[in-house]
Amino acid sequence: MLQRMSEHECPVKLTVDIIGGKWKTLILYFLKGGPQRTGALQQRIIGISKKMLTQQLREMQRDGLIERKDYGEVPPRVEYSLTHHGETLKPILELMAAWGAEHRRRYDRTSNHKHHGNSMVNAKPPF
Repeated sequence: MLQRMSEHECPVKLTVDIIGGKWKTLILYFLKGGPQRTGALQQRIIGISKKMLTQQLREMQRDGLIERKDYGEVPPRVEYSLTHHGETLKPILELMAAWGAEHRRRYDRTSNHKHHGNSMVNAKPPF
C-alpha cells in the first residue's frame, strides 16, 4: 500500500528543490570531475550566461554543495569544487548520466522533443 506524505516529507521533492532547475545538475556534473574555474564552466555549459552561472554557484554555495576558493591573485583566480556534502550527490549524477546515455536516442534533438538532448553540454563527461 502506498504511504501518503506531505510535500515537505517527500525526499525526492527536497532533492529537486536543492539541485533541480536547468543548470544546477550540469554544474554539479562538471564539478564532480574536480575543481573548475568560472570561465571553464561557462565554456562547457552552452547557453548559460555569466550572471546565471554566478547566481547558481552562489545558491549551491549557500546550500553547502560547493565551495569557492579565491586565490587572491590579480587577475582574479577563483575555483569552485564540491564540498564533502556535495560529494554525496555523485551517485545521483552518475545514475543520471547513465540514464541519459541509455535513453539519448529517444530524446534526440532531431525529434520533436526540442527541450531534450545534449545541446547544453559542450564537453565529454568528467568520468
